[in-house]
Amino acid sequence: MPEALPVATIRTQVTVPLAFPDGYTTTARVFTFKGLVDGREHLALGLGDWAGALDRLAVGGEAPLVRPHSECLTGDVFGSQRCDCGPQLREAVQRIAETGGFLLYLRQEGRGIGLYAKLDAYALQDAGLDTYQANVALGRGEDERDYTAAAQMLATLGVPRVRLLSSNPDKAEQLTRLGVDVAERVLTSVFLSPANADYLAAKAAKAAEAKAADVEAAEVEAAEVEAAEVEAAEAADALAGRAPERPVSR
Repeated sequence: MPEALPVATIRTQVTVPLAFPDGYTTTARVFTFKGLVDGREHLALGLGDWAGALDRLAVGGEAPLVRPHSECLTGDVFGSQRCDCGPQLREAVQRIAETGGFLLYLRQEGRGIGLYAKLDAYALQDAGLDTYQANVALGRGEDERDYTAAAQMLATLGVPRVRLLSSNPDKAEQLTRLGVDVAERVLTSVFLSPANADYLAAKAAKAAEAKAADVEAAEVEAAEVEAAEVEAAEAADALAGRAPERPVSR
């Protein structure tokens, strides 16, 4: 059952022209909010024909394209090559603008550990740890990001169903748990450079690990269901005075 969310409201909205270093330009309707659970200044950017996307959704049409993008000052603003955040932001803005939807700019730097801690983690990465190990070495979680505020923002904007622009399955899992219908997950591009190769390799390994865990959990669940069916069949046989007949293993 989806988690109940506190109600947030729109605080203000304003049109902002956007321009990127490569010359790409567009316009965003920027929304701010009151009542977000973590009290942070998250933003929603309505891009392209976002209003038309809402209208189409309301009559059963395609869900709007949405990307929850966690703030990365070093990558988004200064163009750091240690990560792929800046290129992902640039890609997301154009892809969403082309179809109509929202970019949720979430103020959770460094996978939620903050800017200073992220830079501390960089120093540990220079000493040989990967991006997740470095967070743990600092006494933090591998990934502390929480998407409750994102779900609140979507509810406030009238977006109960989304096509999620993300290669991170945790975003889909969290949003689904929070009551957002993820109709589709649209994968982001891979932005590989010599400076971020280790970073991207660590992300790929973590994604593979999560997928393996999901497969194992599904297998365990199937085994538990089969065992329950066997137990129920044996109980029914016992009540009927029959010799147990085990169902065929699947």
